Amino acid sequence: MDKTRSDKLGFVPQKDIVYNRLLPYADRLDDESNDMLRKIKGNLSRAVQLREIWPGVLFWTRNLSTYMRLYGRKFSKEDHVLFIKLLYELLIIPRLEISMRQSLARLLINLLKKRELLSRDDLELSWRPLYELYDRILFSKTEHLGLNWFPDPPRPCSSSKLVMLKLVQRCSVENLLKTLVKSCRPYFSVSATQEMLDEWRPLLCPFDVTMQRAISYFEIFLPTTLPPELHNKGFKLWFDEFVGLWVSVQNLPSWEVNLVSLFARLANDNIGYIDWDPYIPMIFTRILRSLNLPVGTSQMIVPRYITNAYDISHVGLWVSSLLGGPSKHAQAQLISLFNSIASFFHPSNHGRWLMKLMKLLQRLPASVVRRLHRERYKKPTWRTPVPDSHKLTEEDITDFVKSMMEPVLLAMFSKTGSLDAAHALQNLALMRPELVIPPVLEKTYPALETLTEPHQLTATLSCMIGVARSLVAGGQHFPEGPTHMLPLLMRALPGVDPNDFSKCMITFQFIATFVTLVPLVDCSSALHERTDLTEVEREMCSASAEFEDFVLQFMDRCFALIDTSTLEQTREETETEKMTHLESLLELGLSSTFSTILTQCSLEIITVALEKVFNFATTNIFETRVSGRMVADMCRAASKCRPAEALKLFVPHCCNAINQIAFHEEVLNEEELDKELLWNLQLLSEVIRVEGDKILPYRLDLVQVLQLTLHLKCKQGYTLASKLLYHTLRTLALIYPTEFCSVPGGFQQPINDYLPIKDWGRPGDLWNLDIRWHTPSDEELSFAFHLLDLILQPELERLQRFTMGEQDMSRDDVLQSLTIVQHCLLGAGSLMPILKGEPIPELVRSMVNLDDTTLYTGIEYDESRDNYRDAICRVMRRLLQYILEHSEDDTKSLFSIIKIISDLLHFKGCHKFEFDSHWKSFNHVKKSMENRLNGKKQHIRALLIERVTLQQELRKLTIEGWQYRSIHQELMGDLLRLSTSTYSQVRSRAQNVLFTALGTYNFCYRDLVPHFLEFLDPNNSSVTQQQFKGALYCLMGNHRVSLANLHNWNCIALTWPAIVRSGLSSAMSLEKPSIVRLFDDLADKIHRKFGTIHIDFTVSDESCAVAKQLMTTGNPFPADPIPSKEEEEEGLKNQQLKNSESLENYKQLISDLLDCINNRNMPWKFEHIAIGFLSLLLRDDHQLPPAAVSFFVKSLNHDSLYVRKVAISAIAGIMKQIKRPHKKVHISVSELCKFFVVVNISGMKEPSDILAGDRQDNQWLQYNSSRLPRTQQDWDGCVFVEKTHWGYYCWPRKMLMYAPLEEQPKQNLTRDEMAEREQIIYDHFSDPVFINQFIEFLSLEGRKGKDKFSPRRFCLFKGLFRNFSDAFLPLLWPHMERLVTDSHESKQRCVAEIISGLIRGCKHWSYSQVESLWELLCPLIRTALSNITVETYADWGTCIATACESRDPRKLHWLYEMLMESPVNGEGGSFVDACRLYVLQGGLAQQEWRVPELLHRLLQYLEPKLTQVYKNVRERIGSVLTYIFMIDVNLHYTQPTTSPRISDFTERILLQLKPLTEGDEEIQNHVIEENGLEEQDERTQAIKLLKTVLKWLIASAGRSFSTAVTEQLRLLPLLFKIAPVENDDSYDELKRDAKTCLSLMSQGLLYSEQIPMVLSALQEIARSSSWHARYTVLTYLQVMVFYNLFTFMNDQKAVNDARGLVIQLLEDEQLEVREMAATTLSGFLQCNFLSMDAPMQAYFEELCKTCLPKRRKRELGSAVDTIPSADLVRRHAGVLGLSACILSSPYDVPTWMPQLLMDLSAHLNDTQPIEMTVKKALSNFRRTHHDNWQQHKQQFTDDQLLVLTDLLVSPCYYA
Repeated sequence: MDKTRSDKLGFVPQKDIVYNRLLPYADRLDDESNDMLRKIKGNLSRAVQLREIWPGVLFWTRNLSTYMRLYGRKFSKEDHVLFIKLLYELLIIPRLEISMRQSLARLLINLLKKRELLSRDDLELSWRPLYELYDRILFSKTEHLGLNWFPDPPRPCSSSKLVMLKLVQRCSVENLLKTLVKSCRPYFSVSATQEMLDEWRPLLCPFDVTMQRAISYFEIFLPTTLPPELHNKGFKLWFDEFVGLWVSVQNLPSWEVNLVSLFARLANDNIGYIDWDPYIPMIFTRILRSLNLPVGTSQMIVPRYITNAYDISHVGLWVSSLLGGPSKHAQAQLISLFNSIASFFHPSNHGRWLMKLMKLLQRLPASVVRRLHRERYKKPTWRTPVPDSHKLTEEDITDFVKSMMEPVLLAMFSKTGSLDAAHALQNLALMRPELVIPPVLEKTYPALETLTEPHQLTATLSCMIGVARSLVAGGQHFPEGPTHMLPLLMRALPGVDPNDFSKCMITFQFIATFVTLVPLVDCSSALHERTDLTEVEREMCSASAEFEDFVLQFMDRCFALIDTSTLEQTREETETEKMTHLESLLELGLSSTFSTILTQCSLEIITVALEKVFNFATTNIFETRVSGRMVADMCRAASKCRPAEALKLFVPHCCNAINQIAFHEEVLNEEELDKELLWNLQLLSEVIRVEGDKILPYRLDLVQVLQLTLHLKCKQGYTLASKLLYHTLRTLALIYPTEFCSVPGGFQQPINDYLPIKDWGRPGDLWNLDIRWHTPSDEELSFAFHLLDLILQPELERLQRFTMGEQDMSRDDVLQSLTIVQHCLLGAGSLMPILKGEPIPELVRSMVNLDDTTLYTGIEYDESRDNYRDAICRVMRRLLQYILEHSEDDTKSLFSIIKIISDLLHFKGCHKFEFDSHWKSFNHVKKSMENRLNGKKQHIRALLIERVTLQQELRKLTIEGWQYRSIHQELMGDLLRLSTSTYSQVRSRAQNVLFTALGTYNFCYRDLVPHFLEFLDPNNSSVTQQQFKGALYCLMGNHRVSLANLHNWNCIALTWPAIVRSGLSSAMSLEKPSIVRLFDDLADKIHRKFGTIHIDFTVSDESCAVAKQLMTTGNPFPADPIPSKEEEEEGLKNQQLKNSESLENYKQLISDLLDCINNRNMPWKFEHIAIGFLSLLLRDDHQLPPAAVSFFVKSLNHDSLYVRKVAISAIAGIMKQIKRPHKKVHISVSELCKFFVVVNISGMKEPSDILAGDRQDNQWLQYNSSRLPRTQQDWDGCVFVEKTHWGYYCWPRKMLMYAPLEEQPKQNLTRDEMAEREQIIYDHFSDPVFINQFIEFLSLEGRKGKDKFSPRRFCLFKGLFRNFSDAFLPLLWPHMERLVTDSHESKQRCVAEIISGLIRGCKHWSYSQVESLWELLCPLIRTALSNITVETYADWGTCIATACESRDPRKLHWLYEMLMESPVNGEGGSFVDACRLYVLQGGLAQQEWRVPELLHRLLQYLEPKLTQVYKNVRERIGSVLTYIFMIDVNLHYTQPTTSPRISDFTERILLQLKPLTEGDEEIQNHVIEENGLEEQDERTQAIKLLKTVLKWLIASAGRSFSTAVTEQLRLLPLLFKIAPVENDDSYDELKRDAKTCLSLMSQGLLYSEQIPMVLSALQEIARSSSWHARYTVLTYLQVMVFYNLFTFMNDQKAVNDARGLVIQLLEDEQLEVREMAATTLSGFLQCNFLSMDAPMQAYFEELCKTCLPKRRKRELGSAVDTIPSADLVRRHAGVLGLSACILSSPYDVPTWMPQLLMDLSAHLNDTQPIEMTVKKALSNFRRTHHDNWQQHKQQFTDDQLLVLTDLLVSPCYYA
């Protein structure tokens, strides 16, 4: 078949949409698609060669995406590759505007989506242009200066044009670019990996923001799908390096998440080629940590752990790729992981961590199913297959499913709902139904019986829906599955309960899901007739006899539901008569479930059901709003299944009833009609919705009823009659499938030949779907046209006469006529050809053809008949004018006319919103029932038919690229008139229709915009306020269309000035809040949605070359000729013309806006709007015209704060525009190093051996006070490297440096040497009056307490000093000196902004200028720092940090030396000291690793001062120490640092803390907070020192990359001594800090080699004499073990040591310690760190048997013996051990538990504290096992139960 097809097409299609072949007119589609493809290829490549990006290329790429939506990838491989290459070339055109980029990127993603179609040999894309694009957009250098605007992401819209695009539309530009890179990644060249490493490795400096940037580049770009023979050019180049980096970083920096994402992808793409085993404990430990589960009681969480936690989807992918393989290591860890967190899934636990756990449950099985599909079922493609040794074996799958079952079953009842669990079960059941379904059934059956816990029912049913398909299909492992089906269905029936909405809905869904999979046919007769049945099949056959019973019972339930839903029962008289939202959902659920059931029934059952529903419907009379709709729906479902029989029953009955009542004349004029008449009309209108040919026999009856009822006076009556008319026309005129049964041809064959139970759960066969289509026959069409002639024609004539004044009609009559017209149009819209008219010429100039494409939708229009669409159109336009002139307040008729106009324009048999919801529900059902394991479209038949129907509807809706014709122009003119009419509701409805039309017809906005703007014209005095508002709303548009924001210079040049000028219009009044709000919204929308529009439309030559290829390769060949030389030249000319036109428009727009602003009468609001628009027009490729520059400079001193703000930003941008470029030269790094490093370089390593950190070749970069450039000569000879990260990790291959000063543009220009724009700025800033005013404004307060250091002002000053050197300094200096001495915060902030701008702006000044600058600045900053206040210290910190950012420290040596002069000297009190440190810290932190000397000096200076008394100084010193030691990291491949090291520091500290560590007494905070003159004793000094050290430890927990575990361990004993046990806030600072510190340290990540050290330290402390310390050891141990669980479990000795420690402390003499040890033990057992083995149990039982000594008769008056005897302690320890074991299983009863409970109960009468412990244990057992006691009971023997009941029931109060 395929061979002949490809011959016919002329090529082998890549992958077309198969559903097209099932359409009734499939044979016509090949020609149609070839024709369309020919046009697209020809016109697209012509447009590119003629260099016409807009409209040509854009129009035809849009057509290409439409083509793919209709036919899939139905083109040859050559075309596919060329389309991709062409779009790639177009996408990377440098100056393309963002909106075009987005549409091209979406199409390219779509073309690359199916990777298997193109291998790496077919296509290669280069990565660098993509990287440059990504970098230019995401890290735009000019965006923050307002020279480049990107639109905000759109708010999500409900469109589902295409599911693939739907995801992409939501995303912002960033996500779109990421997806694009992801799609291109497999096709990067072999050398790409090495090139990327060379490009981004130099950025890997962990202290710098570039680290995050580099790692995210690696994550997105690195290709991981190379074939195995190329692995050494792929991941092997970086794997060890990156994994080493990941292992060595401990504190979750933000880039670790990106690394994990990269590893997950790598593991998934190369299963079996990487040995992950050594890293597995580390991987699982980090996954567990990243779930942020709460452990212990008082836990501090570092905020970074929450924000930077791993993304669960990456975790799922990674874990699923690690499973399998020979070692099975990962599966063992996964089992441990789920064991350790299982109890968190229990429904009684809840917290912010729960969402993550649920997501993990849902993602993991889905990933494993995806992997299994790839290994076993997917067609092999060019991608690397998984080697057999690493494929998942049956045993692997079983182990995986078993490990997941416990948490999933617990999660079924979670507080977040059961959806995640249902998803997980659906995927698990695909793999192992026999393990998954029985436990779910065990929970479901009792839930169906219970009445008191409806949430159990909803949860279990939604999980059963997930596993339905696996259950019904059975299969060899789970053959008994299908036998559960009937019992489940019968027991679910009571769920149809009118009192519980959610239960009712889930029951409907449950029944519908199961019934779809199973033919409801009674096969019991086969038991006697066939002998070849298995046992299970016999059981199924006998059960199937109950199907009829089930259907009838279901109907009874539904009838009961309907009886309770009538309007009379559910509403008071006064309430609304419409259906509520819940009722409409119920109606939907009921009707879809009932029709599903009947579709699947055998003839016998349908016949019985039909009779039953007929009797119910005809013996009662229902109100038509709620219950009537439900009954009518049921009748419709029945008549769809047996149309002939049903119509025979219903039509005569209804027609008779209607005729009898409506026969009397007076009925026609009654306002309130007889209920019976209405009900029969409603019933009739629903039951005739069957195939068109079935209603032909009743046509006379129907016509008679319609003629009787369409002109009833009662609105409800004629609406129902119109509905009847509408349904009749639709059934005759549309193409639709007529049955959705799960087996083609239904179940009518005799049982001997065909046994329906064999088809239970069978998927539909796509190739033999055998869809029965209804296509309108001639007879049906003629009846439809007969109806239109009979009913529509007279109505139109009547309205026509009314508009000419020849006939009177009341408003109600007009409305009635319009209702009839509207329903005729909706019913027969597909038979009426679309509106014709002349195309409107000259909307846009284009050298390519921009015609529509017409699609065949199965209807041949009969040209000989009148086109009723035209007729309706003519009458409606007349009627509209008549109503607007004579009775504009008849809004109901206007609403109706608007609706009709909308349908005239767009309706061809299907509405967009209907299609959207249809598509959504299709996807929902598909997801809940799909089989992801086998794939290959194995859906049930009904779903496949539904998909084909959607394809047919999609073709009806695809009318894209419609040409704009005269008739559309007229109708849109009418809509415009309605959009600016008097009544707001009419306006808003008309506007919505207008926006849809604007999006449909090409370029029509060019015709309409001038009409909108007429209403805003101030010279047009006849405009009313309503028209004015209407026009503004039209300009604002909706979320898809916005006329004020079209990416087109011609339009913006008209609309923006018009919006501003409208401020002078007479209709504009600022008193009306609605109008003010409208202007605000409009301006806001323009600002949000504006993306910089391009001026340069140049197309690259590469694109033209690819386009030429596209015209000459592959069938079908384009009909259009290749452009001739002349045409190409004309294209080039047009391109240049277009560019110059755009530039003219740009300049014109600016001058128009300036004219508006300069108009004296313009209200302030509009002046602001205009200035806002102007600020959007700054760009980075064209300088602003001088007039605008002059305006913005003057605006710096405007009265309005808003204007000043905009002007400051604008001037900062203008400074960037007029900056003279500095020349850069490439230099070789090795030359530089040779030049600076005196050592012999011959031994320098090649860059391939990576060594990061302080090396000899980057020493010359570091700050060295002996080699600072202090003379002109040194300065010139010094090579300054401004960027902090260069040289830390490795050097870039080529480094750009500034050329020497003499080659740079001249500094200190005279005024005559400046350009015009520079002169304007120079003149203003040289004017003392201007400067005075400017500084005055800048030092005003904005919002009190809210002002911060302003980066905008900083950019402005930086630009001034950079572009004009020190020209303005003499004028500014006096102001700066004055401001510095003023302590007002706004004044200080102003001078801080100037100073930071000045320091950063003097980058290229000459040495003499810089030196004199610092001579002035240093004293100034000193003064500033001595005047610092609470409000301004943050601003000064920002000022210095900003000034030092990206600057070589040797350039700023004056500043650093000044800041280093005794920062903590006590002058000005503790506050000033803390501030000085803060400012210094800001400056040093920016320099990171380049100032080791300064850090050493600072540390040396601070060490004697660590015993500071003031808390604020201590905290600041703690923070500073963090930054000093930040550089001391033990990252992979990193040299030991030359900066200060923690280990040396700790040594020195411990010496000073000796007085505290040696003594044993309690450490109290008894320091008088005063630095007395006399020397305090060592101990007091040590306590002060300790306080500071604690501050440092706390500060570094959240900031450093690695934890210095060995050093911290030496401080541990001291901290344990101090930390308090209880949670009490009244403790002093020292104790609180110690506690916090321990909490943070216990959460740290440990490596396997550190664990023994920590444990030995803890064992040491456990021997300490202070019980507080011993107690705290336990809390520390709990957290530490849980947060490093898998690393611990990997080391058996560590596990034994931890266990020994806990058991040792169980026998502690202090009661609190013993109890804590029991809690710890119980926790360890619960997370499966320790297991309850026989020796442990025996040990505890042994301890319990310790005999207690007899109580000595105590002499009266003697002191009570408080120290318990050793025996009591041991006995208590045994009891505590047993109770810990019992509490460790709170939600189940393991086999060992009953015996332990018996042992415990023996101690109930022991002395205290034992008795208390036993009571507590028993009450806890009772509390946690109470919910599921019925199940737990079965674990106990009868005797044990008796004892337990005695224990757990409290004794009688009176006994």
